[in-house]
Amino acid sequence: MQLPDGIDPIQAWLATCVSGIALLAGGAVAFPRRVYDGFLWRYFWGPVDADAHGATCAVRSGGTTERLFDQLACSNAEGVVAMPGYTTVSTVSYAIVLVFMLIGVLLLLRQLDVRMTPRLYVALFPFMLLGGALRVVEDVNVTFLRAGANTLIPYPTVALIISPFIYFVMFAFTLGALVFWFLLFRQGLVETYEPYLAGTGALAVSGTVGGLFYISATSELVGFFPTVAAITLSGATLVAALFWWASQRYAPFINEGTGYVGALIVWGHTVDGIANVVSLDWANALGIGVTYGSKHVVNEATVRITERLQPAWLSEAIGTAWPFLGIKIAAAVFVVWVFNDEIFEDSSRYAYLLLIAILAVGLGPGTRDMLRATLAI
Repeated sequence: MQLPDGIDPIQAWLATCVSGIALLAGGAVAFPRRVYDGFLWRYFWGPVDADAHGATCAVRSGGTTERLFDQLACSNAEGVVAMPGYTTVSTVSYAIVLVFMLIGVLLLLRQLDVRMTPRLYVALFPFMLLGGALRVVEDVNVTFLRAGANTLIPYPTVALIISPFIYFVMFAFTLGALVFWFLLFRQGLVETYEPYLAGTGALAVSGTVGGLFYISATSELVGFFPTVAAITLSGATLVAALFWWASQRYAPFINEGTGYVGALIVWGHTVDGIANVVSLDWANALGIGVTYGSKHVVNEATVRITERLQPAWLSEAIGTAWPFLGIKIAAAVFVVWVFNDEIFEDSSRYAYLLLIAILAVGLGPGTRDMLRATLAI
């Protein structure tokens, strides 16, 4: 594949990637306060620093970083203040980087002649769970840090499993596993590569979740509330089953492009929605004893608007996070409907890559929220 001006697309992608990194690095060196402190640190590294130390915020001033553990102190702090979680700037930036990386993967898959199929999509499913589980490892790390105990992973190494760096780690691990097994398949060393790829992801996520449960059983700092996982997984399965039945019976055109992959997407985003509702509104009722807050921009806005519009007595009875569940389900169904046969006929690789990204951005945070509440951290 060649661009209109004859430039190879892979070379163009690599050149753009290197140029972007060089531009940011050069700007950070030339204008450290404006580019590094005011942009890179404030929106990307600062939130990671605060998150890794379990701080309310991190403050950058005069080339040094201070972590604060009180909201009032953060409000009165002088310098660049960064809090754990996402902002509009970071969210948009991550979306742009995600699309750019997807284009790079698409070019690589075309170069290797990897066919994207529903079977490969399912094989990549465990990797989406792994990302969320690894974030919970960092949450346990913070729990130990706050209690003055030895952490599982020291800082700054732990930054590798905090957003946004965990996206690059998972991207490299998943792509590496895919290329490894596919090359073995192409050389005739394995008959098919999808089961081995799925096994790699399943082994990684099983080891991670198993390690978390072991810590729960051996440490008083980590609890265990399996009801959270049971409610989340059974609820998501019920919603996905109802979606599949209703769409197949009354609106089969919704699934004509995605097939059973569409039900998987609805399931994944419902996990995210239910996990948010359970952790934000029902943690006390389930006896978890931990107060959770929204870190995502859309979730936070939904809760804030619901609090404003919904009567106080109703908010007290059913909570304020429930509209987010409806938004997640509606958005997932809409995406499934949009991805019709024509999209897959035009570019099946790009269509599947987008669907992988769409499921991952829902299932990853959903897995994390579910496991956090299950472990009461």
